[in-house]
Amino acid sequence: MRQVLEGSHAVSEAVRLAKVQVMSAYPITPQTHIVEALSEYCEDGRMNAKFICVESEHSAMAAVIGAASGGARTFTATSSHGLALMHELLHWASAARLPIVMAEVNRALAPGWNIWMDQTDSLAQRDTGWIQLYCEDGQEVLDTTLLAFRLAETVNLPVMVILDAFFLSHTYEPVDVPDQQDADRFLPPYSPRIQLDTKNPFAMSQMAPPPVYMEMRRNIQVGMEAVPGCFDRIEKEFESIFGRKYGQLETVSCEDAEIILIVTGTAASTSRHVLAELRAQGEKVGILKLKMFRPFPKDLIRQALCNAKKVAVVDRNFSFGASGIFAQEVRAALCNQPNHPPVFGYITGLGGRDVTPEILKQIYQLVKQTPEPVEESVWVGLKE
Repeated sequence: MRQVLEGSHAVSEAVRLAKVQVMSAYPITPQTHIVEALSEYCEDGRMNAKFICVESEHSAMAAVIGAASGGARTFTATSSHGLALMHELLHWASAARLPIVMAEVNRALAPGWNIWMDQTDSLAQRDTGWIQLYCEDGQEVLDTTLLAFRLAETVNLPVMVILDAFFLSHTYEPVDVPDQQDADRFLPPYSPRIQLDTKNPFAMSQMAPPPVYMEMRRNIQVGMEAVPGCFDRIEKEFESIFGRKYGQLETVSCEDAEIILIVTGTAASTSRHVLAELRAQGEKVGILKLKMFRPFPKDLIRQALCNAKKVAVVDRNFSFGASGIFAQEVRAALCNQPNHPPVFGYITGLGGRDVTPEILKQIYQLVKQTPEPVEESVWVGLKE
């Protein structure tokens, strides 16, 4: 059924269809609409689930870790400082190999106090062992959330489904909501491989001395290395049922492109319009939309960029003392490749500032006119 939904409610509908058994969350703008809807579903019987009210985001993650350890399909959601407060427990969830799914609505970190779009909150958690998937529109949010449960339960690692604050979380769009029968066909009941059981007691998350700790960390990496292949297989099945797919990344007009713009989230939609306009003017430009950030799809990126003369990464985030974070990762992926294109980094859109077509055209012209990058990051759209 096609419905006009907020991006936040696209998450809520997917969680309902996934028949999640335990949820816990603490309200924080702009995530709150997700769990408000889910709490209503629990109250009015649309979901047969337990919603655990807690006093903080740290406690919300602790609650779903406990529930997942007991073998329940679990979900939570957060943003910004709420995610930062969860940081300690994100490591506990991934190291315990728990398939928790969390919606993360990208929002700036204070001070100054800001409730608008910025990717630094999720990217600051890039080393916690969580799979990260970034979404462009409401349909992709719903589909990715459903897919995230299959992926998490296949590789036994937690997944963040990430969407832009306000540009997506509070924007209404037509979204195809699957019927429950099709959702059940794609996502069967959860059969946990790790489950606390009083009839079969064992230790979980216990002390790990030096002789075993490194092996445990290596096993997490092995799980991460399995993600791309599992994602592709699961998405192929998703496409066979629902007729939609997104890929770990998407390339648009990259085959003959001399300059490729790398974008994420809702900025990809604006980039598509700019691409059409520039192509009509005869410009050889392409777009690479990055969906999967952890694990980083370096092989696909190398393949997509191999014929480009220049690459421009549009970052709506910043690692202080370094550069834009996506640009860092792209440079690292290309550094050992012979004759790879130079990577230009651009910072824009922080704190909810619009990434307009004019900004993207300016970035394109800067790349076109500059032979080599003169600095790690160029800030675009600053007020004088």
